[in-house]
Amino acid sequence: MEKIITARSQSQLLLHKVLRNTYFLLGLTLAFSAMTATASIVFSLPAPGFLLTLIGFYGLMFLTHRLADRPIGILATFAFTGFLGYCLGPILSRYLSNGMGETIAFALAGTALVFFCCSAYVLTTRRDMSFLNGMLMTGFVVLLVAVIANLFLQLPALQMTISVLFILFSSAAILWETSNIVQGGETNYIRATVSLYVSIYNIFLSLLNLLGFASRND
Repeated sequence: MEKIITARSQSQLLLHKVLRNTYFLLGLTLAFSAMTATASIVFSLPAPGFLLTLIGFYGLMFLTHRLADRPIGILATFAFTGFLGYCLGPILSRYLSNGMGETIAFALAGTALVFFCCSAYVLTTRRDMSFLNGMLMTGFVVLLVAVIANLFLQLPALQMTISVLFILFSSAAILWETSNIVQGGETNYIRATVSLYVSIYNIFLSLLNLLGFASRND
């Protein structure tokens, strides 16, 4: 009995440690992204372009996952999130130059609300959300096809649909990743941080796109 209690206590300590480190690193990376985005705006840095963005995104994400079990993985995490912050700068510059600072603020508030609600739900209920795994795989394929199609079609309705799907997909990803930590499936806080960060980033961009489209059509 004592061994069982000890094992359970150690499991709880590990869980709290992973959660604490994940949210702490997530907060730091979000702040760092905000700094690189601000620098990109202030110095009017050019957008990296579609191809370079893809290479930087997947290349740095792969590097981060490969180094996640080493201390240097933290530096890779900041490189990854800093790059995405830099990519965000030119987008925000366009909104600010069009007098749409309010739209950015609403997108930020909406993103924070979605993340808080999803995280709080799982942390409060401790519900196992592993059933979302299959839905996330299907959703990823649907989104990939839709994004590729939109590159050729450039339809506003399709673009709005993709934004809505990204919000739903990323919200489900936050539920799944948080549950994975709580259930003990993810014990590496660097991988958990990157997963949550990407979901938050996608929700913000999608909300920004939806709110921006609505503002332009008022």
